[in-house]
Amino acid sequence: MAAKKVGVISQARMTSTRLPGKVLLQAGGKAMLQHHIDRLQAAGLQVYLATTTNATDNPIAAFSAEASIPCFRGDEQNVLSRFYGCAVEHALDIIVRVTSDCPLIDGQLVADAVQQYLELDDEHVYLSNALVRTFPRGFDFEVFSFSLLQEAYERATREEELEHVTPYINQNRSGHVQLQHYTRDQDASQFRITLDTPEDLELITVLIEQYQAQQMDGEQLIQLLESHPELPKINAHVEQKKLGE
Repeated sequence: MAAKKVGVISQARMTSTRLPGKVLLQAGGKAMLQHHIDRLQAAGLQVYLATTTNATDNPIAAFSAEASIPCFRGDEQNVLSRFYGCAVEHALDIIVRVTSDCPLIDGQLVADAVQQYLELDDEHVYLSNALVRTFPRGFDFEVFSFSLLQEAYERATREEELEHVTPYINQNRSGHVQLQHYTRDQDASQFRITLDTPEDLELITVLIEQYQAQQMDGEQLIQLLESHPELPKINAHVEQKKLGE
């Protein structure tokens, strides 16, 4: 049987409402997007960026070219079509979806999840650590087959399904999706290491510049936050935007 082609697709854009241009802001001498890609590449998988055709996202495309990361450009609102177009262009059999506002995502966790997914050997499986949340926000990933992505692309019609890529899949609108949850024994979902507000930027900058968090794996990062309660307090009050906001 031919080996399946697995690719990590990360969505990125410059026009974030709460922290514009956030993915190209710097910490420790590197753009947040570079930290994100460096950590994903630890999974040993090819990373692709999916951005928009808007001129405002030309800096993302320029970054991709500079970093030799394949970049697919598509519709701003229909992010589902962007993922589908990227997967088609690169002939992906299995997609790992992540978002570029996770500069400290753990590539080793992603690699382990992909291995679990491959062992299940079922194209109807959707495997994620984001539905049953036990990891910090900012470690999120979803693994699914091209066939599930194609079905969502062809059938999804609701605005949130197009904007958030996977609701058609993970809400099992088709009726044949097998949900698998990638979880941690101890719940660490109270921590927030994602980049969406100035407070998030402050925490991630401190983690990188004072603690070299970019060199830590996920467990070491969680232990750092547990042993320094003043750190998670920096952005503990930030409300995550809800689906459709």
